[in-house]
Amino acid sequence: MSAFSNPFNPGVRLGAGCDCGRHASQAEHDLAIADEPRSGDIETLNRRAIESAVIRALFPRDEARRRFLHAVGSSAAMAAVSSFFPFGALEAMAQDKATPEKKDLKIGFIAITCASPLIMADPLGFYREQGLSVQLMKTAGWALIRDKMLNKEHDASHFLSPMPLAISLGTGSAAQPMRVATIQNINGQAITLHVKHKDKRDPRQWKGFKFAVPFDYSMHNFLLRYYVAEHGIDPDADIQIRVVPPPEMVANLRAGNIDGFLGPDPFNQRAVYDEVGFIHILSKDIWNGHPCCAFGVPEAMIKEAPNTFAALYRAVLTAARMARDPKHRALIAQVIAPPNYLNQPVTVIEQVLTGKFADGLGNVRNVPDRADFDPFPWHSMAVWILTQMKRWGYLKEDVDYRKIAEQVFLVTDARKYMAQIEMKAPAASYAKFKVMGKEFDASAPEKYLASFAIRKAS
Repeated sequence: MSAFSNPFNPGVRLGAGCDCGRHASQAEHDLAIADEPRSGDIETLNRRAIESAVIRALFPRDEARRRFLHAVGSSAAMAAVSSFFPFGALEAMAQDKATPEKKDLKIGFIAITCASPLIMADPLGFYREQGLSVQLMKTAGWALIRDKMLNKEHDASHFLSPMPLAISLGTGSAAQPMRVATIQNINGQAITLHVKHKDKRDPRQWKGFKFAVPFDYSMHNFLLRYYVAEHGIDPDADIQIRVVPPPEMVANLRAGNIDGFLGPDPFNQRAVYDEVGFIHILSKDIWNGHPCCAFGVPEAMIKEAPNTFAALYRAVLTAARMARDPKHRALIAQVIAPPNYLNQPVTVIEQVLTGKFADGLGNVRNVPDRADFDPFPWHSMAVWILTQMKRWGYLKEDVDYRKIAEQVFLVTDARKYMAQIEMKAPAASYAKFKVMGKEFDASAPEKYLASFAIRKAS
């Protein structure tokens, strides 16, 4: 094959090193093709940008990426990525989106697996595909997350599902209308005990125990209270419950400052990995399908920057759709493990997300739905949370459960944006479910509340 002068790189003869003649070798060509969008129509540019982001997320180290592309070639690499990645849906959204009013956003998050969709949307390019430049702000604890939202330091945030309800009602903070756009995760928590308590598997033996939860207004607090109360333990009289930021839970367990915690992963699994704790019960075995964390925005964003809100919504939903598919969980563990995100061993995160895990009691368990990422913000979930806030004295006044649930949990918006990315949303927003075998009917919250023998005195 004859060689001609290469106008893109005069130092390289056309045809001398690669198929296109722009690069010194075929390996350099493959790397460039994978790392840089090519010129052409907008569809091609969109596809190349997404492909590049995915390859970089899979192989964040340049040398590892070069070795991979050199071994398989860019075409084979992209074909493999395309087999599991929703390029078509992303491209369709890219062609049908309005320009965001505000492109540069700060989003707060706590470094836990509950935030997987929100986190993975960054390295996998979902925010960028929606025209957004997002800075994920790793935050130390939930009180700080709340305060930064109230002070408008963050534009949107990873929340515990009860937090937007509490903030909107002015419970525990100044009142400000917050909205739940999506549930970030369902299940995915556990009660973990110190290894010295392996002989105390019956909660009736826990009188005098010290437990940690990540925040007062958390599913962790309400599920722990529910669980011990069903075993005859008064959570306000018989045990101590203290707030400990999730990243500090394992250290406090190791030091003996607490006997256990109902906390988010990966810290339950990290306690097992570090041989200081064992998993007593998964939260899914208390209430299978319970909400945990949410993706929340101030009501002002919806009104003042609707295009930004829509773009953000689509990005997070796209990530949730990918996270729901079990075949992607090992990849997601790799993507969210680095120091700027969870800063945890991939093995620990993968055990959580795949549901194949050591429990600290000598067993390897296989529970595929240990964690899941159904984004639909059920109104009935919000009503249950409100009953527990009232049960334990966090909510003093009578409330219109249905009105608050429907104001804060954005079901109509969820259906709209889920349809845009071909995710099926439920037809109803209220559903009955069981918590420890007891059915909850959102149409009769006061009757449900009155049925509990153990509750905080009015």
